[in-house]
Amino acid sequence: MFLRTENFKTFIRRYPIVSLFLFIMILVYLLVFFDFFLNRYIGLNTGLGDLIIRFGLGVNASISQGDWWLLITPIFLHTTFGHILFNAFSLYIFGPGLEYILGKWKFAIAFIGSGVISNIVSYFIESQNFAHLGASSALFGLFGLYLYLILFRKELLSSQDRTIIMIIMIISLISTFIYPNIDILGHLFGFLGGLILAPIVFIKKAH
Repeated sequence: MFLRTENFKTFIRRYPIVSLFLFIMILVYLLVFFDFFLNRYIGLNTGLGDLIIRFGLGVNASISQGDWWLLITPIFLHTTFGHILFNAFSLYIFGPGLEYILGKWKFAIAFIGSGVISNIVSYFIESQNFAHLGASSALFGLFGLYLYLILFRKELLSSQDRTIIMIIMIISLISTFIYPNIDILGHLFGFLGGLILAPIVFIKKAH
């Protein structure tokens, strides 16, 4: 399930939502990066990068003023290469299996919904100055979905896949508390968001 052997065209055809989300994440990162590059090394300031961050970064104060879309847009916004590389690679590995099981629309709801749940919780428990970005909360939501499968729908995963996902899930959760500059609550509530949404998106799913 987690070994990708498809060529580019086959991957897009089989997993259109994963492909779309990856495209958006990478495109947004490149637009911000090239604007920063042009400004720093050529002196050309298009303002595009600042505009993307202004209307994409999840700032609680802005959400309080009615910018509700900031509960969604941070999921697709990354500003460092390491951040986009890790999150894009994680979605590439863990997303297709769930999109295959759920179908494209339920997968989209589960992925975005996990991130939104995490961002809503952050809005209520963090300060007004709190700002966040990145797909990590939504990706941890995928772990929540996988945990639901392991606990309640084992027939949808092989024994080997269950073992692999449990190991990776445990490592990822431990890493959340070890590495600096990580939104711990964002990861945890994204995980819980996926776990909460799982019974809804997996309802009446055939074996």
